Amino acid sequence: MKHPFSENTITEDGRLMLRKMEKDQVETVWERFSAQQPQCGFCEMGLSCRVCNMGPCRVDPFGEGPQQGVCGADADIIVARNLGRMIAAGAAAHSDHGRDLVEVLAAVAEGHAPGYAVNDEPKLRRVAAEYDVATQDRSAAEIAADLARAMQEDYGTRRKALTLLARAPRKRRERWAQLGITPRGIDRETSEMMHRTHMGVDNGWQSLLLHGLRNALSDGWGGSMIATEVSDILFGTPRVTPNSVNVGVLKADQVNIVVHGHNPVVSEMLLQACQSPELTELALARGAQGINLVGLCCTGNELLMRHGIPMAGNHLMTELVIASGAVEMMLADYQCIMPSLGAVAACYHTRMISTSDKARFPGMTHREFHPDNARELARTLVAEAIENFSRRGEVYIPVAPVPSLGGFSVETIIEALGGSPDPLIAALKTGQIRGAVGVVGCNNPKIRHDFGHVTLTRRLIENDILVVDTGCAAIANAKAGFKVAEAIRYAGPGLREVCGALGIPPVLHMGSCVDNVRILVLAAALADALGVDISDLPIAGAAPEWYSEKAVSIGAYFVASGVTTVLGPMPPITGSINVVKLLTEGLADLLGATFAVEPDPEKAAILIRRHIENRRAKLGLPAVQV
Repeated sequence: MKHPFSENTITEDGRLMLRKMEKDQVETVWERFSAQQPQCGFCEMGLSCRVCNMGPCRVDPFGEGPQQGVCGADADIIVARNLGRMIAAGAAAHSDHGRDLVEVLAAVAEGHAPGYAVNDEPKLRRVAAEYDVATQDRSAAEIAADLARAMQEDYGTRRKALTLLARAPRKRRERWAQLGITPRGIDRETSEMMHRTHMGVDNGWQSLLLHGLRNALSDGWGGSMIATEVSDILFGTPRVTPNSVNVGVLKADQVNIVVHGHNPVVSEMLLQACQSPELTELALARGAQGINLVGLCCTGNELLMRHGIPMAGNHLMTELVIASGAVEMMLADYQCIMPSLGAVAACYHTRMISTSDKARFPGMTHREFHPDNARELARTLVAEAIENFSRRGEVYIPVAPVPSLGGFSVETIIEALGGSPDPLIAALKTGQIRGAVGVVGCNNPKIRHDFGHVTLTRRLIENDILVVDTGCAAIANAKAGFKVAEAIRYAGPGLREVCGALGIPPVLHMGSCVDNVRILVLAAALADALGVDISDLPIAGAAPEWYSEKAVSIGAYFVASGVTTVLGPMPPITGSINVVKLLTEGLADLLGATFAVEPDPEKAAILIRRHIENRRAKLGLPAVQV
């Protein structure tokens, strides 16, 4: 099959690397996607059920075949059950990421994690205070030990509410309590969702969906928020840092090591190893001019945010980067890692290493990282990557990197505003900034690569809407040139003036996908400053190219937190008109926010602008002239 390159991706490096892979006769995600067509219509609509072994069952959406599964579950029950299990899987993924980091924090406190340390002690003390951990006249290690134990309690002990829910506005917490969806424990809500969706348990589609929201909130205001906060404590809270993006960040004359996945526990140790003078000397001795560490996906975003490490690409670029022939080693931890990567790497000289005790992949050598061995193992693997440099064949790096700015944590944004959100609120009130949108999420081969992210973002900033982004969306927008100070030329006049005065781009990179919680914290701060609920703010969320179960959990906790969220690809719910109506209409009365689905990013931008203007009007803010 010939690649329709321009139909697959809008990026120059993507098109050129696809042409290279076609020449090399190496299969990519796009060929595999094409081979799956047509995909199962029952599955697309959420009407297939594999919950028990009386099935698999399906319900005929046209009413001509079965209308119930063997157990009697109808379309509403099956769709709600499937969606609930997607939320549970997504919440488990990000929350387990948080647990891994808490375990590293505990090991640091005990002195069992050589190479790791508390890098932001003031934040350690601030977060500890939220957990009622004593801080006065105590060392960082003592505080870290107690904080780790307190956070572990949020995972496994039944409480009336998770600790960090206190960050949400009081009105929002009252809504959760009235609906009975206040999350009580991170693991508890995921476990209960799996129980409820077992055959013969909860067959009320409404109650299943409400618990799905509770499960998602346990992720957003629990596991994911813990992951972000502990990452900041251990590795440093991000500050604005220049960086660069696309395949051009690879260097033909250096040893290129790529980190891929989501967990900074591995990537931070690799960074230390790559900066070692002894290993740099070894690279020079083997004919290279140095060691070049670059990122893919969200573990790359973690390094970019804190250290300015360059990013080679996002989810759909992972196979293409290997085809450059310039990657000596790729190390993968977990999440969003295609099992195809080992087979792709076998066509080149790249060594593939899996690093997590919970994630193995075909064609990869497994070398587990743990807090006690991570520093030495990282040095060993970097040395092995250096030895692989001499095995290179043809190298193809066809583009120059694009400059970018990252590191916009909530703390950095508030600092840029002079120490409080007041200047942002003033700009919202006058209409210089019409509103703000979080553009987040993955890539999906159903959507032309990066087209949804870039097109939606361009239209939003043209209309004086500030964009904050994370994950794969953040890299798409960086490659489009939206993340340098000069990018204000793409913005409307009001946003251009505000960003120009502050010296920031109109699109702010807030981190990895787990860092979507930074957007929640910022929204809560704005709501508190205005004395309103999050749902009253002129803000929205968007996931133009989402694909993963994590994205389902993220979207659900955004909406449950009061942020109307527009999805690109349709989730598998169209088999139940009742579920569709509740999620796109009924939640407005319950939560003040809903889901919307609009695959065309041009139309999605109009939909979001109308929503923002509606919120401005309800707050009594002046209409913004075009």
